[in-house]
Amino acid sequence: MNKTLAFLALFLSFNTLADPRATGDLGIVIEREDGNALIINTTDHKRLAKIEKLGDLSHASVVFSRDQRYAYIFGRDGGLTKIDLLKDAIDKRIIQAGNSIGGAISQDGKLIAVSNYTPGGIKVFSSDNLELVADIPSDYGDGQRSKVVGLVDAPGQRFVFSLFDAGEIWVVDLKNTKTPIVKKFPNIGKQPYDGLITPDGHFYIAGLFGEPGLALLNLWNIDSGVKRILPDYGKDDEKLPVYKMPHLEGWAVAGDYIFAPAVGQHKVMVINKNTWDLHDTIAVVGQPVFVMARPDARQVWVNFAFPDNNHLQIIDVKDLSLRKTLTPGKAVLHMDFTPRGEQVWVAARDDNQVVIYDTESLQEITRLPAKQPNGIFFSSRAHKIGL
Repeated sequence: MNKTLAFLALFLSFNTLADPRATGDLGIVIEREDGNALIINTTDHKRLAKIEKLGDLSHASVVFSRDQRYAYIFGRDGGLTKIDLLKDAIDKRIIQAGNSIGGAISQDGKLIAVSNYTPGGIKVFSSDNLELVADIPSDYGDGQRSKVVGLVDAPGQRFVFSLFDAGEIWVVDLKNTKTPIVKKFPNIGKQPYDGLITPDGHFYIAGLFGEPGLALLNLWNIDSGVKRILPDYGKDDEKLPVYKMPHLEGWAVAGDYIFAPAVGQHKVMVINKNTWDLHDTIAVVGQPVFVMARPDARQVWVNFAFPDNNHLQIIDVKDLSLRKTLTPGKAVLHMDFTPRGEQVWVAARDDNQVVIYDTESLQEITRLPAKQPNGIFFSSRAHKIGL
C-alpha cells in the first residue's frame, strides 16, 4: 500500500510539473538547409522545440491533423514525417518516393496524399500509421509518366491535382480507398505548374507555364469540364526571365476578387470571381511569388522572387491600392497569418530570422532566430480547405 501511494505521489508530481499545451496556437517553422522543423507558439512568440534530421526540406510543406496534434511534413526527397506537437517528437517517418513536391490531408482527416515528381503520381497513406492505402501513377500517352503538381484536398473525400508533362487535371474520389475513382481532364493547357482550390471548395484553378491563361474546373459541376480563363493575358508583354515560379496555393481570394501573381511580370492580377475576367492589375516591386490574403480579406500581402525578395508589399483590398512596402530582411520566402489575422509571421531566410508584424499598424513586433527558414505553417490550417 505504501509503495502504491509513493508511486501515485510521484506520478502526480510529474504531471503537476508538466507544462500543459493546447494545439490551437502551435505551428511549424522549417529550417531549410539543416532539415529541421521548429515547433513554435504563436501567442507567446516562443520556440518550443526543434525536430531534427527530416531530410531535404528545400521545398517543404506541412498539413495538420484535424485535432491539430500532428503535423505531416512533406520533403523534397520523398520523405513523409509525422510530428507529435505535444511530445516534441517524430511519431513516424517514411521515404515514399524519390522526389516529392507536396501533399494534402483528406476531408475526414484520415488520409494523407503526397504528390511526386519521381516516380510521377500520388500515393495515399493512412494518417494514423502512414501505411500505404492507394498508389495512383500519373501515366499518360504511350507509357509516359508525368510530374504531379498542385495537389489539394477537396470536399467529398477527393483530391485534385495537375499533370505537368501531360497537361491534364485529375480528380480522385477516395470514399472507398480500395477502389479509387479517377476522373481525368486532358488538354487543359501546356505545363500546369501549380494549382489551388477556392476556400469554399467550389473551383480548382491550374496555372499554366507553357502558354497564357489559366485552367478552371468547377467542382460543383464537374461534368462541365475544364474552362480556359484569361487566355490572352500577357501574350503581348515583354517576356522576362522567371526567377522563381509563383505558388498558387497562396493566391488570395477576397470578396469578389482573386489576386494572383502574373508569371514573369511585376504585376498582381485581380480577377473577377463571378465572370473570370481580368478586373485590374496592380504594379508591384518585383515578380510575385506568394499573394496571400489576411483572414478577414481586407489586406493582401505579396512577396517576391530574386532580386526583389527583400521586400513585402501590402495591398488594400478596399480600393486595390498599395498601402505599404516593408523590408523585413534578406530572402523573404514565406509567411503565414495567425488564425484571425492580427499578426503575420515572415521567414527571412538569409537573415536567419522570423519577423512578426502587427497587420493593422504594420509595425514589427519581434524577431525569432531560425536557421535559414523557408516555410511557416500554423495549425489553424487544419480547418481550411486546400491548406
